Amino acid sequence: MLAGVCGGIASALGVDATLVRLAFALLALAGGAGIVLYFALWVYTSNAPLGQLLIGLSAVALLVALGLSGSVVLGAALLLAGIAVVLARGGSIRPGGSLPVLGIVLTMVGAVTLLGHAGASKSLLGPGAIAGALLLVFAPWLWQLAGQRTERIRLEERAEVATRVHDSVLQTLALIQRHAGDEARVRSIARRQERELRRWLYGSGFEAVTLDDALAEAAADVEELHGVKIELASAGHAPLDPELEQLVLAAREAMTNAAKFAGGEISVYAEADTGSVSVFVRDRGAGFDRATVPGDRRGIAESIEGRLARAGGTATIRSARGEGTEVELTMPRNA
Repeated sequence: MLAGVCGGIASALGVDATLVRLAFALLALAGGAGIVLYFALWVYTSNAPLGQLLIGLSAVALLVALGLSGSVVLGAALLLAGIAVVLARGGSIRPGGSLPVLGIVLTMVGAVTLLGHAGASKSLLGPGAIAGALLLVFAPWLWQLAGQRTERIRLEERAEVATRVHDSVLQTLALIQRHAGDEARVRSIARRQERELRRWLYGSGFEAVTLDDALAEAAADVEELHGVKIELASAGHAPLDPELEQLVLAAREAMTNAAKFAGGEISVYAEADTGSVSVFVRDRGAGFDRATVPGDRRGIAESIEGRLARAGGTATIRSARGEGTEVELTMPRNA
């Protein structure tokens, strides 16, 4: 609490400052290294060269606390000094590069000294203090990282479920309302939606095994549901994998949007090469202004752009009033 060093470290790591203070207290038992390190970090904020020197002294104290002999500590110091000289003078081991002679000499002498006198520690106080300090500081931090990762996975799964519900159930309910007076049509739409949900819940959602077949399957569904014509062409072939499944689902949502708001003929072109797979969905409708799309409409933001982003791909939407819309979907291919 003297200079705010522990509070600053705790803020950077996102842990309780009390744990950092306890860690420095434990390091104080390691040959006084905690005390030297505290003052070194305090001094470093106003005098970097002196702070670096004090940090080096605290590192030496830690090595001594680990039970290492003076020769081992000296060897480690020479080794680090040699590496520092090489880095400071821009040394390189690449072809055509050069290494400073002083750095080479210090590194070699330090390595020989370190390897020739390394030995086991006979005291448990210093090593135990260091291990306890590291555990106090980094265990809560790692726990937080694990919790954040779990929460991120949960949010991604929730977003995927919401996207699938939007693409299937909500779209089908809208169609049923539109054709409420046609009992046969409503029954056909409901049966198709049931089959699609069952495939998604208990399988991959596609019966196809290649990108071309999956796009053809998606195009046929959109044609049947919305009564439009979709022209499909492709160059190159790719087996269907989980990432490309997301690409096909995004393309299907783009086809659905074109069928609902543009009508007429829709063109779909797929291109696969060794580096990536791209799908273009184009209509010649009235086009739209992205800024005028209501915020509660999630078809573009989640079902297309968000889905591709979660799978590692990108989506680009180009539209102008009176000129139609083109949706470009790109997914990198796995080696």
